[in-house]
Amino acid sequence: MSLTQIKQTMSELKLLGMMAHFDTAISQASKDGLSVGEFFDSLLQAETDFRKMRSAEQRIKGSKIRRGASFEDFDTTAKRDITKAQLRELHSLKWLIEGRPLLLIGPTGIGKTYLARSAGFQACSHGKSVLFVPVTDFLEIQSTVRAEGGYLKYRDKLTKPDLLILDDFGMRKFNSQEAEDLRDVLEQRSYGKSTLITTQLPLNHWKEVIPDEIIFDALMDRLEGLALEIKITGESYRKVLAKKLDESTKQK
Repeated sequence: MSLTQIKQTMSELKLLGMMAHFDTAISQASKDGLSVGEFFDSLLQAETDFRKMRSAEQRIKGSKIRRGASFEDFDTTAKRDITKAQLRELHSLKWLIEGRPLLLIGPTGIGKTYLARSAGFQACSHGKSVLFVPVTDFLEIQSTVRAEGGYLKYRDKLTKPDLLILDDFGMRKFNSQEAEDLRDVLEQRSYGKSTLITTQLPLNHWKEVIPDEIIFDALMDRLEGLALEIKITGESYRKVLAKKLDESTKQK
């Protein structure tokens, strides 16, 4: 079988990582005198890496997370009260492996959503399924599916992923049904699955948007003491970026 036929067969068998690496592997084997075992190990590793990357891309696409966030690009020079130890803890995904809720608490513009997206991408790259849902979207969809009799199906969609990210909790008050549905989702996810919530409100202020005392107490029971809370204070990063852009413009 010719080299062209071998590559064609790889394509037909969907061994796309091997096929892409084949010419390089042949050249490397000839140059470095690789054994047959080393040659095939190189091809198998290329196929493994390709499939992992493709799976991660599929998980990222399904997560609905807007791209452009990573822990590596998080600006640690900005004046924000978050420690390198806390960033390492987020990056490690230990909280996700343990199935703990995670709360990122702080004022608007501080970087909560950026960190949530970074955690989501990190989880996708480590084989975890993720779904990113702004709380405003959650409430809008919840209202629609309840009216159409599809709430349980929507709840199952939110329950399924290893990590659910609810972004910007507390922008408005919840009515009793909305609050109960949030409690229900967190209850369904409390059995080994993590929920990451970004919010401006510390837990003891959630009563401001969850007026039903019984539901509020039930939410606290699922979060207080169990959730990993990271409180971030400091100047809005949007202002920091604006200053950097002004300085850059002046230097030109």
